[in-house]
Amino acid sequence: MAEAHAPLLSLRGLTRRFGGLTAVDGIDLDLAKGGLVSIIGPNGAGKTTLFNLVTGLDRLDAGTVSFEGHDITGCLSPERLAAQGIARTFQLGRVFGNLSVMDNVLIGAHTRLRAVKPAVPVIGPLLELGLALLRPSSVRDEEERLREEVKAILSRFGERLLPRIDQPAYSLSYANRRRVEIARALALKPRLLLLDEPTAGMNPSETAEMQALVAELKAEGLTILLIEHKLEMVMRLSDRVIVMDEGKKIAEGPGEAVRNDPKVIEAYLGHGLSGTSEQESAA
Repeated sequence: MAEAHAPLLSLRGLTRRFGGLTAVDGIDLDLAKGGLVSIIGPNGAGKTTLFNLVTGLDRLDAGTVSFEGHDITGCLSPERLAAQGIARTFQLGRVFGNLSVMDNVLIGAHTRLRAVKPAVPVIGPLLELGLALLRPSSVRDEEERLREEVKAILSRFGERLLPRIDQPAYSLSYANRRRVEIARALALKPRLLLLDEPTAGMNPSETAEMQALVAELKAEGLTILLIEHKLEMVMRLSDRVIVMDEGKKIAEGPGEAVRNDPKVIEAYLGHGLSGTSEQESAA
């Protein structure tokens, strides 16, 4: 079982304070290669803030982040973390509205470009400009290869995106914009994928499609850290579930054990311990 292996991602004592509020309070987490761990909790529990700390979008007040056995705490920008193979989606979907579906997903592959990377860093910008203008065969070949990769990624979503591949993202439904964001993350060919409420705003049939896709990615060996409010999906997919409340970890273990934990039930009272989707607050 994947969880028996050494951690791909290891968090120790992650803490983030905003004034008098501790949004993330001493969180420990291990995620083995090929595993899927879900993080659940009421609105404002600190789940998205935790993602921001792991992916370099926010700074830690305390704690360490290790990836593939290397301490990456605060030393890498989000761009460099992406180059290391860490991809994420956002709670509120982020796409480039005026770009096509194809171009939105191609952006996810930018860290894997080879033909446009110069061998001499000093004149790198000039070479990059020249390559962009002249488009030698190496650039054209790489571009064509990446476009075929994008089509293969989009095919994972059935007929949701492929027929719209040349349409601007602003013309898509909310659910399809979320699919584009996930496709863009997959174009990175990540070793670790962080999904922040991938089914938010989706109806039951769309949720079932997304659940099937995440299950497929897991079966292929992708390591996944998931925030999700739809608990039935969490229970079906997760190797382990972590529950947060007011920035703290209050429970951890197999899905059903966590679901029946008195502390978890108490934390969800008034929040709805159900399979429905909710939007988490900024914390």
